[in-house]
Amino acid sequence: MITTHQYIERETNRVETERLYWDGVIRFLYGSLRENAPAVFRAVTGSRMSGILGFLNYELFLGGRLTGNGGFLRSCGIDLRECLDHPAALDTPRKIFERKIRYWECRPMPADPRAVVSPADSKVLLGSLSESSGLCVKGKFFDYEELLGAGKVEWLEAFRDGDFIVCRLTPEKYHYNHTPVAGTVRDIYEIDGAYHSCNPGAVIALVTPYSKNKRVVTVIDTDVPGGTQAGLVAMIEVAALMIGGITQCYSESCYKSPSPVRPGMFLRKGRPKSLYMPGSSTDIVLFQRDRVEFSDDLVRNRRSRRAESRFTRAFGLALAETDVKVRSAVGRAVKIETPSPGE
Repeated sequence: MITTHQYIERETNRVETERLYWDGVIRFLYGSLRENAPAVFRAVTGSRMSGILGFLNYELFLGGRLTGNGGFLRSCGIDLRECLDHPAALDTPRKIFERKIRYWECRPMPADPRAVVSPADSKVLLGSLSESSGLCVKGKFFDYEELLGAGKVEWLEAFRDGDFIVCRLTPEKYHYNHTPVAGTVRDIYEIDGAYHSCNPGAVIALVTPYSKNKRVVTVIDTDVPGGTQAGLVAMIEVAALMIGGITQCYSESCYKSPSPVRPGMFLRKGRPKSLYMPGSSTDIVLFQRDRVEFSDDLVRNRRSRRAESRFTRAFGLALAETDVKVRSAVGRAVKIETPSPGE
């Protein structure tokens, strides 16, 4: 069994080894416990127990580590210079994981109006649902019909054979999600589910966990005036073990006047949209087929075998993640040209 998990750091192109929080516990939960005590396993990954585990971890265990010289903050690699609030105000684990940053300064966004940007500080993995695509990954991280909801026929048809990005947030990351594109909200709905871990070991053991967890689906039409011109885009925010909730809190400017996301709203690209409270979780962004070209470096890294990735070893495909910053480019819209009259 591979005990490490590596990824590629985008800014340096170096292979790094991820610090896997609670890895031994996760391997026990998704190994022995799941196989030998399935009822207990289901209880642990349910809403009630997930909340209890989150309280124990973030309020009691981690809370105790905040005392003293701030070693906990440094060990997490958090750059306090980015934080909007004074470091002294980050005196509880919850405040740390729900921190705001000066994203308009420290997370610059490309000026290209057709750029698609990362929704989070996260480790990203590209994929496609199309058999003819060189990035085809089907049935590994999610079940397509299950992900969007069996009754959502319109969206299931719209995104069939499309492309996607899986953005995996780890506990130390900035936990606001930002809009990856600009456009008008066509639909937003919640799908109930479990609270499985997003640890790579759990993903491999369970297979398709992202479509089994509680999640919020937002469908955005970008083919509108001022939009990114990438067709329909579905942003799916996936809850996970010890996540307290997903709060919709879109802000046009900085974090001012947050409001729930509703159908008919126009969302500007790169703005705060929602918040995970707290822990690790995952965003999945779905695109219609042939409507986005992913960034070359992310495609190259995904196919690389330099990183000792648990996903590569488990699934027999080159599946290396790249660590990216929120609001950085992950692709570009491929606009469909409308034929002129008479053509």
